[in-house]
Amino acid sequence: MLLSKLYSNPQPEAINDPLRDALKASMEKKMIEDLASPEKLKEVYMNSISFADEALPVEKPSVKGKLEKYLARFSFKKQQSYGLHQKADQHLPQIAKILKSYGIPEDFKYIPLVESGMDPGVKSVKGAGGYWQFMPQTARLYGLKVSGNVDERRNLTKSTHAAAKYLKSLYSEFGDWTLVAAAYNVGGGSLKSSMRRQGIDNYYELKLNSETGSYVYKLVSIKEVIENPNYYGYNRYASIDDRISSGS
Repeated sequence: MLLSKLYSNPQPEAINDPLRDALKASMEKKMIEDLASPEKLKEVYMNSISFADEALPVEKPSVKGKLEKYLARFSFKKQQSYGLHQKADQHLPQIAKILKSYGIPEDFKYIPLVESGMDPGVKSVKGAGGYWQFMPQTARLYGLKVSGNVDERRNLTKSTHAAAKYLKSLYSEFGDWTLVAAAYNVGGGSLKSSMRRQGIDNYYELKLNSETGSYVYKLVSIKEVIENPNYYGYNRYASIDDRISSGS
């Protein structure tokens, strides 16, 4: 009986439907085009941005907007100079090597570019100086000589060792590298006070002064324009493959 039912109800043969096939092909093409659209590619890129191996929460409009603001500010269109990349080429390999020896994430090598523009002669109105913009007392605390005759804040190797020790100390306090970056800018005590007062331990949610509130965004933006030069208009520093793919 089972066989009789099987043979009495044969399965319909697949019928080629040109209209259906064309519609399917059109939908597949649109999906591919959507995935490769500038908007989608930008979304994928933004979601890939990180600091110290921690993704930025770009799904938050405030975070995305602020990040886009500083990425644009450090683009070639705004800078009209290759100075950032020239200084990065000259100094960042040495800085990265020292930071690595202390277990500090490589992204912290961009601090001197943000703090001093890699100019050891820069001094703030409050007295911070050198590549890493140490205050005199902090510099001395971490082994640097700062006096009328000697200022080791201007020595890249010595000041980077001091900065690595300081960053490591901050990490022992905060246990979060993004907060460490913020604390480097505003001071550990001040940041702890803000966190305690607001009951928040997330940098991207804290209400901070404008300089500290933008500090990590600046570090990330400097990192991105250095590591993705062609994307931000620094064609001279783009690889040959990047130039070909972009038609430069």
